Amino acid sequence: MSGSLSNFHVPRHTLLRAKLTRLRRKETDSATFRRLLAEIGAILASEALRDLPETTGTIETPVSRMEAPMLAGPEPCLVAILRAGLGLLDGARMVLPDAPVGHLGMVRDEDTLIASEYVVRLPKDLAQRGALVLDPMLATGGSAIQAIHRVKQAGALYVRFACVVAAPEGVAAMQAAHPDVPVLAAALDERLNERGYIVPGLGDAGDRCFGTE
Repeated sequence: MSGSLSNFHVPRHTLLRAKLTRLRRKETDSATFRRLLAEIGAILASEALRDLPETTGTIETPVSRMEAPMLAGPEPCLVAILRAGLGLLDGARMVLPDAPVGHLGMVRDEDTLIASEYVVRLPKDLAQRGALVLDPMLATGGSAIQAIHRVKQAGALYVRFACVVAAPEGVAAMQAAHPDVPVLAAALDERLNERGYIVPGLGDAGDRCFGTE
């Protein structure tokens, strides 16, 4: 894939779109924003991981034995880009409650728009499993690109990225840097403004999630 959106996907999901509309509204309070972000995280995780390799094994139901589908490998690690990724992580863990969790702290300089790293905590067995990286926003792409580079350095078998809203600029930057990484978003928005914010976007997801606006 090069120069296209073939590795970028917005699922056709009515419930996801409806929840995103409520999330975008400026009057949505912090508690409701957090709950909606978690619900969206559960949907995105399910969509992003819907085609994981599977196998079958013999199980006993209360009625009989059967050959049943199951994952062919370990559950992927869920990696949250701090802070706002924690909101999506809450929902993703509802889908994969036994999955290991990683945290990557990234902060963006508001003048240069360049992301710097302040914490890296990834499972030691990441080389035995894949990873789903979570961040509500894909704006310039700087934080996501750097986070995925870190996860690849740790040896993840595969990497996928899920966000709530994406800007075309961020999608292009991501695909240029990591053309092998599928990107899933609830919506592809119009553009970035002069401050690097997604338009129409949903504001600062971290501040809105944790009530620090």
